[in-house]
Amino acid sequence: MSLEIKVPTVGESISEVTIGQWFKKDGDFVEMDEVICELESDKATFELAAEAAGILKTKAAEGDTLEIGAVICEINTDGQAGGKIEKSDKPAESSSSSSGGGKTGEVKDMIVPTVGESITEVTLANWLKADGDYVELDEIIAEVDSDKATFELPAEANGILRHVAQEGDTLEIGGLICKIEVMEGGAPASEDSSESSSKESVSTSNSSGNETYATGHASPAAAKILAEKGISANEIKGTGKDGRITKEDAEKAEKSAPKPAAKPAESKKEEKPETAPKVAGSRDSRREKMTSLRKTVSRRLVSVKNETAMLTTFNEVNMGPIMEMRKKFKDQFKEKHGVNLGFMSFFTKAVCVALQEWPAVNAQIDGNEIVYNDFCDISIAVSAPKGLVVPVIRNAEAMSFEEIEKEVVRLATKARDNKLSIEEMTGGTFTLTNGGIFGSMMSTPIINAPQSAILGMHNIVERPMAVNGEVKILPMMYLALSYDHRIIDGRESVSFLVRVKQLLEDPTRLLFGV
Repeated sequence: MSLEIKVPTVGESISEVTIGQWFKKDGDFVEMDEVICELESDKATFELAAEAAGILKTKAAEGDTLEIGAVICEINTDGQAGGKIEKSDKPAESSSSSSGGGKTGEVKDMIVPTVGESITEVTLANWLKADGDYVELDEIIAEVDSDKATFELPAEANGILRHVAQEGDTLEIGGLICKIEVMEGGAPASEDSSESSSKESVSTSNSSGNETYATGHASPAAAKILAEKGISANEIKGTGKDGRITKEDAEKAEKSAPKPAAKPAESKKEEKPETAPKVAGSRDSRREKMTSLRKTVSRRLVSVKNETAMLTTFNEVNMGPIMEMRKKFKDQFKEKHGVNLGFMSFFTKAVCVALQEWPAVNAQIDGNEIVYNDFCDISIAVSAPKGLVVPVIRNAEAMSFEEIEKEVVRLATKARDNKLSIEEMTGGTFTLTNGGIFGSMMSTPIINAPQSAILGMHNIVERPMAVNGEVKILPMMYLALSYDHRIIDGRESVSFLVRVKQLLEDPTRLLFGV
């Protein structure tokens, strides 16, 4: 019996693929689920597995471009190892008798799920389960990165996992990410003697006994890294299954040092020009693919610079009164509320009061209209491991110092653990960013679109200041307000910043709203 193998559907927007490499030759015997070739699309590389055991007959050559659904090869299921055709009229044994795992024959295609309204693609960050592993329903098998957050991908059935996409691949929503060969009765048992003897008969043709088509072959992600480093796959040893070169192998690989050139003859020593002295030290460099989050941040920052009339105004504030208040009440505050009394709650409260007095700073442009917000959703810029994220404190104007401090701690912790949800980073009417924790003296922060303004906090430095005709050493901080001049005029921006300065230098005003 001859079984036709067709080009599978590998993504909603992909209509054709190219044969990158045949792992099995025409006339070879192949096992069921054995990878026989690589298919390349305009977005990713996929492996094609045999759908049955038998003799392979190729219908297309390496480099050929085929449409989805086209026949790529045939498998003669009557074939035996060694290229012989079985002519026995005995019916084929039930597959369930030779497999302890209870395969049902059903293959579950898993696609990239919808993770947010504005997200159109994701990057496969990490496989938590290897190709060929048994997975259970709802078990986490991979992590995917979007331009806003990291999500976990659970298995949609019990069975054997087959990778389709590789780590680092970018996939559209709805794109095929993996397949699961559905099984019943739990994890598969060890292979019985008949299956083992069948595999041994195939492997006897290989002198090493452990080598397969995968030995010394680089995965698509690994091949890309090796190409960038200029290293041949023959120069390194793979640690993956059957000796396959994995992405980790490629990242650890180093190019072998070239052999030193032969010394010139002594007679030509005088003709050799003087060379620069050799200095000890590394000259290595590396390339890393930008994450989806980093690419989105880059795109948005450039967009803001090009599409807004951004301007920055500065002022300075004496932080002495707040520092004295914190010193006086911080122990009692922590004992009662279980959280530290930080600077962020003072700045958040001061900003909320000033935003309600100068509503244009809390507004945004939507087409030909200006949207004024009666609430204050304050975005807090947090430096997370994968880049800058901006979680939002909702209705901060109605929150107490205690509530603000607890929310800041909660959001900052989730940001550093890459656990923020889309909802927690969506919206915001005004942003606070604190470069002072890294030692910044002064900066011009970029607006967090579609907001119209952002307040930059900086390092607290003791400086001599003139106070009532006397020179005093005071803890001073520079404040920077970047704003969109299309909606906020100079009078409003400067008055807003002066009001924030006034509230911070006399924090008791925050208690009475004056």
